[in-house]
Amino acid sequence: MRGCLWKRLSHWLMGFTGITLLLLVIVAPVLLLLLRKYFRKRREATSSQHVTVAFFHPYCNTGGGGERVLWCAVKALNTRFPSVRMVIYTGDLDVSPEDILKRVHQRFNVELHTDQVGFVYLRWRRLLEADRYPLFTILGQSIGSFLLGLEAILTYVPDIYIDTTGHAFTYPLFRYVGGCRVGCYTHYPVITSDMLRRVSTRTVAYNNRRIVARSPFLTAGKLLYYKLFAWVYGAAGRSAEIVMVNSSWTEEHINELWQCPLRTHRVYPPCDVEDLKNIPIDNDRDAGIPSSLDVGSGDTVSISGADKKVVKIVSVAQYRPEKDHPLQLRSMYQLRQYVPEDVWDSLRLIFVGSCRNAEDDVRVQDMKDLCKHLSLENNVEFKVNVPYEELRRELEEGSVGLHAMWNEHFGIGVVECMAAGLIMVAHRSGGPQMDIVEEAEGSRNGFLAADEQEYASAIAHILRMSPEARKSIREAARSSVERFSVQEFNKGFLRAVEPLFSQR
Repeated sequence: MRGCLWKRLSHWLMGFTGITLLLLVIVAPVLLLLLRKYFRKRREATSSQHVTVAFFHPYCNTGGGGERVLWCAVKALNTRFPSVRMVIYTGDLDVSPEDILKRVHQRFNVELHTDQVGFVYLRWRRLLEADRYPLFTILGQSIGSFLLGLEAILTYVPDIYIDTTGHAFTYPLFRYVGGCRVGCYTHYPVITSDMLRRVSTRTVAYNNRRIVARSPFLTAGKLLYYKLFAWVYGAAGRSAEIVMVNSSWTEEHINELWQCPLRTHRVYPPCDVEDLKNIPIDNDRDAGIPSSLDVGSGDTVSISGADKKVVKIVSVAQYRPEKDHPLQLRSMYQLRQYVPEDVWDSLRLIFVGSCRNAEDDVRVQDMKDLCKHLSLENNVEFKVNVPYEELRRELEEGSVGLHAMWNEHFGIGVVECMAAGLIMVAHRSGGPQMDIVEEAEGSRNGFLAADEQEYASAIAHILRMSPEARKSIREAARSSVERFSVQEFNKGFLRAVEPLFSQR
């Protein structure tokens, strides 16, 4: 009796599975065709005589390097194709178009008007926030980006879709369902072989919790999860017809994951080097360094209070966890061991960056608390969401630039500091190591470091250099950043996206 029941159940399950597969084979293509027809009608109703381009950038009102890419790309397209209608998908619901464009001009020195660009406001942006997904964060955020993309395409259907935030799971939606031409500018891959290596070696990091790192079972599970996600992520990324990446490091990882090298173009992000190169390179910014520290091993010296002048170490980066501001604070703590006390009193670490949300505001407060814990409160200042003029002033007055993100995908802040005449100390990894900073003697344009000891040692070495040696590095750095200019970005970006307009 039991054998007969089990046999019937097996036949029923096989039949159900067969019917389900048959329905998927028949219904899915039909549904896809109906959706493409629906979105084509929507697009024809909105685009009329003009080609429409929509940029997906839900946080377009923040002031980071990704936003500079967005607005320079919009400006370049507007100049090249003045009849094209451009739209930004944004989740900044509480900011008017006029205020967004005003901030763009203040922060990036890029001037646009509401008759040149429109905005589509998205209400589901919260789906991108990492705090909504305490477990399986990158998967949750990727599904959230797909749903936000669904809201975007249901609200407005463009001819050409360009993502400038790295949300690859929106590409199949816009290309295969919406019938749009799809391009993307990728700042960094969501997952990399380096992340897999960190998990496999059970290294504690901001994206690998201690509880996971300590458990062999959880580590094995996370490795499997990462590998499956990497496969799906690669399939989604290949949906883009044109892929732009911002550095050699990003290109290497994207080619490994997406496997479409013939469609991948390296386009360095636009850095405001032209304006910053107008800042004079002189020794006045180093006036706080006593002459007896210019050469030698750093023996104890003293300077009178009347002769003291602040020596600024400037860090330009958004207040995000991966930027590793705490490493910079620990480096300052170590630096105190390398310089005389009166020289230490003249040093100031100036953080300049933007906050995207309440989490970033809390992060700034946490760093202020860490400053007090390390007794650095008199030597560290925080500049949050400052206008371009104030950023420029800090760069003009700075002596040393600091950047500490591990595997920084490119490093716009690094380039800006070098163009402004600061001697840069960046992390020995990612874009700064592969594309920007050269350490070979005779062509040195900056320094690289990996931990607080190396950072402190590099800064102390810079302080002990002669004025002539410091000027030589500054001149080498300034001459090396021309390839990262806005003009070079415009040429590379327009050359890459030209095929998207060829059939429109």
